[in-house]
Amino acid sequence: MREVAIVSAGMTRFGELWESSLRDLFAEAALEALAAAKVDRLDSIVVGCMSGGQFVGQEHIGPLMADQIGMAGVAATHVESACASGGVALRTAFLEVASGASDLVLAAGVEKMTDGADVTAVLATAADQELEAFHGITFPGLYAMIARAHMQANGTTEEDLAWVAVKNHRHGALNPKAQFAREVKLEEVMKSSMVSDPLRLLCCSPVSDGAAAVLLCPLEHAKRYTDHPVKIRGTGLATSTMALADRKDPAFLDAVQLSGERAYKMAGVGPADIQVAEVHDCFAIAEICCIEALGLVEKGAGRHAARTGLTALGGKIPVNTSGGLKSKGHPVGATGIAQAIEIFEQLRGGAGARQVKGARIGLAQNMGGSGASSVVHVFEGV
Repeated sequence: MREVAIVSAGMTRFGELWESSLRDLFAEAALEALAAAKVDRLDSIVVGCMSGGQFVGQEHIGPLMADQIGMAGVAATHVESACASGGVALRTAFLEVASGASDLVLAAGVEKMTDGADVTAVLATAADQELEAFHGITFPGLYAMIARAHMQANGTTEEDLAWVAVKNHRHGALNPKAQFAREVKLEEVMKSSMVSDPLRLLCCSPVSDGAAAVLLCPLEHAKRYTDHPVKIRGTGLATSTMALADRKDPAFLDAVQLSGERAYKMAGVGPADIQVAEVHDCFAIAEICCIEALGLVEKGAGRHAARTGLTALGGKIPVNTSGGLKSKGHPVGATGIAQAIEIFEQLRGGAGARQVKGARIGLAQNMGGSGASSVVHVFEGV
Protein backbone atom coordinates (compact mmCIF):
# COMPACT_ATOMS: atom_id res chain seq x y z
CA MET A 1 0.00 0.00 0.00
CA ARG A 2 1.10 3.56 -0.70
CA GLU A 3 1.51 6.14 2.03
CA VAL A 4 -1.25 8.78 1.93
CA ALA A 5 -1.33 12.46 2.87
CA ILE A 6 -3.91 15.20 3.30
CA VAL A 7 -2.71 18.27 1.42
CA SER A 8 -5.55 20.77 1.77
CA ALA A 9 -8.88 21.36 3.48
CA GLY A 10 -12.03 23.44 3.20
CA MET A 11 -14.89 23.95 5.63
CA THR A 12 -17.99 26.08 5.98
CA ARG A 13 -19.05 27.74 9.16
CA PHE A 14 -21.28 25.40 11.17
CA GLY A 15 -24.71 26.54 12.35
CA GLU A 16 -28.24 27.25 11.16
CA LEU A 17 -27.30 28.23 7.62
CA TRP A 18 -30.67 29.15 6.16
CA GLU A 19 -29.19 30.86 3.11
CA SER A 20 -27.36 27.73 1.88
CA SER A 21 -28.67 24.47 0.41
CA LEU A 22 -27.11 21.01 0.78
CA ARG A 23 -25.29 21.40 -2.54
CA ASP A 24 -24.21 24.96 -1.74
CA LEU A 25 -22.58 23.82 1.48
CA PHE A 26 -20.73 21.00 -0.24
CA ALA A 27 -19.50 23.27 -3.02
CA GLU A 28 -18.21 25.90 -0.60
CA ALA A 29 -16.09 23.40 1.33
CA ALA A 30 -14.96 21.40 -1.72
CA LEU A 31 -13.91 24.42 -3.78
CA GLU A 32 -11.99 25.86 -0.83
CA ALA A 33 -10.01 22.62 -0.52
CA LEU A 34 -9.29 22.49 -4.26
CA ALA A 35 -8.25 26.13 -4.39
CA ALA A 36 -5.86 25.69 -1.46
CA ALA A 37 -4.02 22.98 -3.39
CA LYS A 38 -4.36 24.79 -6.74
CA VAL A 39 -6.08 21.72 -8.19
CA ASP A 40 -8.65 21.73 -10.99
CA ARG A 41 -9.07 17.98 -11.47
CA LEU A 42 -9.89 14.94 -9.37
CA ASP A 43 -9.81 11.20 -9.86
CA SER A 44 -12.57 10.54 -7.35
CA ILE A 45 -14.95 12.10 -4.82
CA VAL A 46 -16.28 10.39 -1.69
CA VAL A 47 -19.14 12.16 0.11
CA GLY A 48 -20.30 11.29 3.61
CA CYS A 49 -23.92 12.22 4.32
CA MET A 50 -26.12 10.52 6.88
CA SER A 51 -29.59 11.27 5.61
CA GLY A 52 -29.95 13.75 2.79
CA GLY A 53 -33.04 11.88 1.66
CA GLN A 54 -34.91 12.51 4.90
CA PHE A 55 -33.51 15.91 5.84
CA VAL A 56 -33.92 17.61 2.43
CA GLY A 57 -35.36 14.93 0.13
CA GLN A 58 -32.12 14.43 -1.80
CA GLU A 59 -30.45 11.10 -2.54
CA HIS A 60 -27.99 10.14 -5.33
CA ILE A 61 -25.61 12.60 -3.74
CA GLY A 62 -22.34 11.54 -5.40
CA PRO A 63 -23.06 12.65 -8.98
CA LEU A 64 -25.03 15.67 -7.78
CA MET A 65 -22.05 17.00 -5.87
CA ALA A 66 -19.57 16.24 -8.65
CA ASP A 67 -21.73 18.22 -11.05
CA GLN A 68 -22.12 21.05 -8.53
CA ILE A 69 -18.36 21.73 -8.58
CA GLY A 70 -18.08 21.37 -12.37
CA MET A 71 -16.70 17.82 -12.32
CA ALA A 72 -19.46 15.73 -13.87
CA GLY A 73 -17.81 12.57 -15.14
CA VAL A 74 -15.54 12.10 -12.13
CA ALA A 75 -16.16 8.95 -10.11
CA ALA A 76 -18.27 10.03 -7.13
CA THR A 77 -19.61 7.92 -4.27
CA HIS A 78 -21.93 8.55 -1.32
CA VAL A 79 -21.18 6.65 1.91
CA GLU A 80 -23.29 6.42 5.07
CA SER A 81 -22.59 5.27 8.61
CA ALA A 82 -24.96 7.51 10.57
CA CYS A 83 -22.98 10.22 12.42
CA ALA A 84 -19.74 8.45 11.39
CA SER A 85 -20.43 9.04 7.69
CA GLY A 86 -17.72 11.69 7.35
CA GLY A 87 -15.08 9.55 9.01
CA VAL A 88 -15.99 6.58 6.83
CA ALA A 89 -15.75 8.82 3.75
CA LEU A 90 -12.21 9.73 4.80
CA ARG A 91 -11.32 6.07 5.33
CA THR A 92 -12.78 5.13 1.93
CA ALA A 93 -10.79 7.87 0.20
CA PHE A 94 -7.64 6.84 2.09
CA LEU A 95 -7.98 3.23 0.93
CA GLU A 96 -8.57 4.32 -2.65
CA VAL A 97 -5.34 6.32 -2.72
CA ALA A 98 -3.37 3.73 -0.72
CA SER A 99 -4.40 0.98 -3.13
CA GLY A 100 -3.17 2.90 -6.15
CA ALA A 101 -6.63 3.15 -7.70
CA SER A 102 -6.59 6.96 -7.60
CA ASP A 103 -4.07 9.75 -7.05
CA LEU A 104 -6.30 12.71 -6.17
CA VAL A 105 -9.38 12.02 -4.07
CA LEU A 106 -11.66 14.52 -2.35
CA ALA A 107 -13.17 13.23 0.89
CA ALA A 108 -16.09 15.37 2.02
CA GLY A 109 -18.97 15.38 4.46
CA VAL A 110 -22.16 17.42 4.36
CA GLU A 111 -25.51 17.69 6.13
CA LYS A 112 -28.40 20.16 6.03
CA MET A 113 -30.45 19.49 9.15
CA THR A 114 -32.50 22.68 9.62
CA ASP A 115 -34.84 22.69 6.61
CA GLY A 116 -37.92 21.45 8.46
CA ALA A 117 -37.48 17.70 8.92
CA ASP A 118 -38.28 16.03 12.25
CA VAL A 119 -34.64 15.88 13.33
CA THR A 120 -35.29 13.61 16.32
CA ALA A 121 -37.09 11.09 14.11
CA VAL A 122 -34.43 11.17 11.39
CA LEU A 123 -31.60 10.68 13.86
CA ALA A 124 -33.52 7.82 15.49
CA THR A 125 -33.10 5.83 12.26
CA ALA A 126 -29.50 5.25 13.40
CA ALA A 127 -30.81 3.27 16.39
CA ASP A 128 -32.22 -0.27 16.33
CA GLN A 129 -35.71 0.30 14.90
CA GLU A 130 -37.36 -2.82 16.33
CA LEU A 131 -35.73 -2.85 19.76
CA GLU A 132 -35.27 0.88 20.42
CA ALA A 133 -36.91 3.45 18.12
CA PHE A 134 -40.24 1.60 17.88
CA HIS A 135 -40.57 1.88 21.65
CA GLY A 136 -39.93 5.62 21.66
CA ILE A 137 -36.30 5.83 22.71
CA THR A 138 -34.35 8.80 21.31
CA PHE A 139 -30.61 9.41 21.19
CA PRO A 140 -30.69 11.70 24.24
CA GLY A 141 -32.42 8.82 25.99
CA LEU A 142 -29.84 6.26 24.86
CA TYR A 143 -26.91 8.42 25.94
CA ALA A 144 -28.69 9.18 29.21
CA MET A 145 -28.72 5.43 29.86
CA ILE A 146 -25.01 5.26 29.01
CA ALA A 147 -24.43 8.11 31.46
CA ARG A 148 -26.42 6.39 34.21
CA ALA A 149 -24.46 3.17 33.67
CA HIS A 150 -21.19 5.11 33.87
CA MET A 151 -22.36 6.86 37.05
CA GLN A 152 -23.25 3.57 38.68
CA ALA A 153 -19.96 1.92 37.70
CA ASN A 154 -17.57 4.81 38.30
CA GLY A 155 -19.21 7.41 40.52
CA THR A 156 -19.52 9.91 37.67
CA THR A 157 -21.63 12.97 38.52
CA GLU A 158 -23.68 15.55 36.64
CA GLU A 159 -20.94 18.06 37.41
CA ASP A 160 -18.38 15.82 35.71
CA LEU A 161 -20.54 15.90 32.58
CA ALA A 162 -20.92 19.67 32.84
CA TRP A 163 -17.15 20.17 32.93
CA VAL A 164 -16.87 18.55 29.49
CA ALA A 165 -19.24 21.19 28.09
CA VAL A 166 -17.39 24.01 29.87
CA LYS A 167 -14.04 22.84 28.51
CA ASN A 168 -15.26 22.38 24.94
CA HIS A 169 -17.02 25.75 24.84
CA ARG A 170 -13.80 27.34 26.08
CA HIS A 171 -12.04 25.80 23.07
CA GLY A 172 -14.89 26.60 20.69
CA ALA A 173 -14.80 30.26 21.69
CA LEU A 174 -11.45 30.35 19.85
CA ASN A 175 -12.88 28.78 16.67
CA PRO A 176 -14.37 31.30 14.20
CA LYS A 177 -16.29 28.53 12.39
CA ALA A 178 -17.98 27.16 15.52
CA GLN A 179 -21.76 27.32 15.83
CA PHE A 180 -21.55 28.42 19.47
CA ALA A 181 -18.22 30.25 19.71
CA ARG A 182 -18.68 31.34 23.30
CA GLU A 183 -17.69 30.17 26.73
CA VAL A 184 -20.20 28.83 29.22
CA LYS A 185 -19.89 28.69 32.99
CA LEU A 186 -20.36 25.58 35.07
CA GLU A 187 -23.42 27.13 36.70
CA GLU A 188 -25.02 27.74 33.28
CA VAL A 189 -24.61 24.11 32.32
CA MET A 190 -25.92 22.83 35.64
CA LYS A 191 -28.99 25.09 35.44
CA SER A 192 -29.82 24.42 31.78
CA SER A 193 -33.01 22.49 31.11
CA MET A 194 -33.07 18.73 31.53
CA VAL A 195 -33.31 16.93 28.19
CA SER A 196 -33.02 13.32 29.35
CA ASP A 197 -31.90 12.79 32.93
CA PRO A 198 -28.98 13.27 33.63
CA LEU A 199 -28.24 15.07 30.34
CA ARG A 200 -29.00 18.78 30.36
CA LEU A 201 -29.35 20.97 27.28
CA LEU A 202 -25.79 22.30 27.47
CA CYS A 203 -24.45 18.72 27.60
CA CYS A 204 -26.00 17.99 24.19
CA SER A 205 -24.65 18.87 20.73
CA PRO A 206 -26.85 21.14 18.58
CA VAL A 207 -28.69 20.64 15.30
CA SER A 208 -26.40 22.03 12.61
CA ASP A 209 -25.81 22.63 8.91
CA GLY A 210 -22.35 22.49 7.38
CA ALA A 211 -19.79 20.82 5.16
CA ALA A 212 -16.10 19.96 5.24
CA ALA A 213 -13.65 18.54 2.69
CA VAL A 214 -10.06 17.34 2.50
CA LEU A 215 -7.88 16.47 -0.50
CA LEU A 216 -5.84 13.26 -0.39
CA CYS A 217 -2.94 12.13 -2.55
CA PRO A 218 0.06 9.75 -2.31
CA LEU A 219 2.56 11.07 0.22
CA GLU A 220 5.29 11.01 -2.40
CA HIS A 221 3.32 13.57 -4.46
CA ALA A 222 2.21 15.75 -1.55
CA LYS A 223 4.83 18.48 -1.93
CA ARG A 224 3.34 19.30 -5.33
CA TYR A 225 0.35 20.76 -3.52
CA THR A 226 1.58 22.01 -0.14
CA ASP A 227 4.72 22.59 1.89
CA HIS A 228 3.01 21.11 4.96
CA PRO A 229 1.23 17.82 4.24
CA VAL A 230 -0.15 15.61 6.99
CA LYS A 231 0.26 11.85 6.70
CA ILE A 232 -2.56 9.45 7.55
CA ARG A 233 -0.62 6.82 9.46
CA GLY A 234 -3.47 4.54 10.41
CA THR A 235 -7.19 3.91 10.10
CA GLY A 236 -9.51 1.59 11.97
CA LEU A 237 -13.22 0.85 11.62
CA ALA A 238 -15.32 -1.32 13.93
CA THR A 239 -18.92 -2.06 14.85
CA SER A 240 -20.88 -3.12 17.90
CA THR A 241 -24.47 -4.19 18.48
CA MET A 242 -27.02 -1.65 17.32
CA ALA A 243 -29.11 -2.07 20.44
CA LEU A 244 -27.55 -0.70 23.60
CA ALA A 245 -29.23 -3.40 25.69
CA ASP A 246 -27.35 -6.12 23.81
CA ARG A 247 -23.94 -4.88 24.94
CA LYS A 248 -22.05 -6.49 27.78
CA ASP A 249 -21.22 -3.11 29.34
CA PRO A 250 -23.35 -0.13 28.21
CA ALA A 251 -20.91 2.26 29.89
CA PHE A 252 -18.00 1.11 27.68
CA LEU A 253 -17.89 1.76 23.94
CA ASP A 254 -16.37 -1.45 22.60
CA ALA A 255 -16.48 -0.37 18.93
CA VAL A 256 -14.45 2.71 19.83
CA GLN A 257 -11.88 0.56 21.59
CA LEU A 258 -11.61 -1.86 18.66
CA SER A 259 -11.43 0.84 15.98
CA GLY A 260 -8.75 2.59 18.02
CA GLU A 261 -6.71 -0.59 18.43
CA ARG A 262 -6.84 -1.21 14.68
CA ALA A 263 -5.75 2.36 13.89
CA TYR A 264 -2.96 2.25 16.49
CA LYS A 265 -1.67 -1.05 15.09
CA MET A 266 -1.60 0.23 11.52
CA ALA A 267 0.06 3.48 12.60
CA GLY A 268 2.63 1.75 14.81
CA VAL A 269 1.77 3.96 17.79
CA GLY A 270 -0.11 3.69 21.06
CA PRO A 271 -2.37 5.96 23.12
CA ALA A 272 0.64 7.48 24.89
CA ASP A 273 1.90 8.83 21.55
CA ILE A 274 -1.23 10.89 20.83
CA GLN A 275 -0.64 14.61 21.45
CA VAL A 276 -4.01 16.04 20.37
CA ALA A 277 -7.34 14.36 19.68
CA GLU A 278 -10.82 15.04 18.37
CA VAL A 279 -13.44 12.61 19.69
CA HIS A 280 -17.17 12.26 19.17
CA ASP A 281 -18.78 14.30 21.96
CA CYS A 282 -22.37 14.26 20.67
CA PHE A 283 -23.25 14.28 24.37
CA ALA A 284 -20.86 15.08 27.22
CA ILE A 285 -20.85 11.46 28.41
CA ALA A 286 -19.67 10.38 24.95
CA GLU A 287 -16.37 12.24 25.31
CA ILE A 288 -15.78 10.62 28.70
CA CYS A 289 -16.50 7.15 27.29
CA CYS A 290 -14.48 7.72 24.10
CA ILE A 291 -11.27 8.82 25.80
CA GLU A 292 -11.49 5.75 28.05
CA ALA A 293 -12.11 3.36 25.16
CA LEU A 294 -9.21 4.89 23.19
CA GLY A 295 -6.85 4.39 26.12
CA LEU A 296 -6.16 8.11 26.50
CA VAL A 297 -7.15 7.72 30.16
CA GLU A 298 -7.73 4.64 32.29
CA LYS A 299 -11.17 3.03 32.28
CA GLY A 300 -13.33 4.84 34.82
CA ALA A 301 -11.03 7.88 34.98
CA GLY A 302 -12.60 9.84 32.13
CA ARG A 303 -14.91 11.62 34.55
CA HIS A 304 -11.99 13.63 35.97
CA ALA A 305 -10.28 14.63 32.71
CA ALA A 306 -12.09 17.87 31.84
CA ARG A 307 -12.41 19.04 35.45
CA THR A 308 -8.66 18.68 36.13
CA GLY A 309 -7.58 20.24 32.83
CA LEU A 310 -6.01 17.02 31.52
CA THR A 311 -7.92 17.32 28.22
CA ALA A 312 -7.91 21.12 27.99
CA LEU A 313 -5.60 23.29 25.93
CA GLY A 314 -2.37 23.33 27.90
CA GLY A 315 -3.16 19.93 29.42
CA LYS A 316 -1.38 16.62 28.89
CA ILE A 317 -3.69 15.47 26.07
CA PRO A 318 -5.89 18.26 24.63
CA VAL A 319 -9.19 16.83 23.38
CA ASN A 320 -11.66 18.59 21.08
CA THR A 321 -9.60 21.72 20.59
CA SER A 322 -12.08 22.70 17.84
CA GLY A 323 -14.82 22.96 20.45
CA GLY A 324 -16.00 19.48 19.61
CA LEU A 325 -19.49 18.66 18.42
CA LYS A 326 -20.81 20.45 21.49
CA SER A 327 -19.53 23.94 20.62
CA LYS A 328 -18.38 23.68 16.99
CA GLY A 329 -21.64 22.02 15.93
CA HIS A 330 -22.68 18.63 14.59
CA PRO A 331 -23.95 18.52 10.98
CA VAL A 332 -23.87 14.75 11.22
CA GLY A 333 -22.43 13.81 7.81
CA ALA A 334 -19.76 16.52 7.99
CA THR A 335 -18.50 15.91 11.52
CA GLY A 336 -15.88 13.25 10.77
CA ILE A 337 -14.19 15.38 8.11
CA ALA A 338 -14.31 18.47 10.33
CA GLN A 339 -12.55 16.51 13.08
CA ALA A 340 -9.81 15.52 10.62
CA ILE A 341 -9.44 19.15 9.53
CA GLU A 342 -8.83 20.24 13.13
CA ILE A 343 -6.04 17.67 13.50
CA PHE A 344 -4.70 18.61 10.04
CA GLU A 345 -4.41 22.25 11.13
CA GLN A 346 -2.95 21.35 14.53
CA LEU A 347 -0.17 19.23 13.00
CA ARG A 348 0.66 21.98 10.49
CA GLY A 349 0.82 24.64 13.21
CA GLY A 350 -2.18 26.44 11.72
CA ALA A 351 -4.73 26.26 14.53
CA GLY A 352 -4.18 29.84 15.71
CA ALA A 353 -5.27 30.50 19.29
CA ARG A 354 -6.16 26.81 19.64
CA GLN A 355 -2.68 25.60 18.68
CA VAL A 356 -1.20 22.73 20.69
CA LYS A 357 2.51 23.49 20.82
CA GLY A 358 4.77 20.85 19.31
CA ALA A 359 1.97 18.47 18.27
CA ARG A 360 3.19 15.92 15.72
CA ILE A 361 0.79 12.99 16.14
CA GLY A 362 -2.97 13.38 16.41
CA LEU A 363 -6.12 11.29 16.37
CA ALA A 364 -9.71 11.73 15.20
CA GLN A 365 -12.54 9.41 16.31
CA ASN A 366 -15.99 9.58 14.70
CA MET A 367 -18.95 7.51 15.90
CA GLY A 368 -22.34 6.43 14.59
CA GLY A 369 -25.49 6.00 16.65
CA SER A 370 -24.94 5.04 20.26
CA GLY A 371 -21.57 3.57 19.33
CA ALA A 372 -22.66 0.88 16.86
CA SER A 373 -19.95 2.12 14.48
CA SER A 374 -16.70 3.93 15.10
CA VAL A 375 -13.84 5.00 12.85
CA VAL A 376 -10.45 6.23 14.05
CA HIS A 377 -7.62 7.88 12.10
CA VAL A 378 -4.10 8.58 13.32
CA PHE A 379 -2.23 11.45 11.66
CA GLU A 380 1.37 12.72 11.63
CA GLY A 381 2.75 16.04 10.52
CA VAL A 382 5.58 15.62 8.00
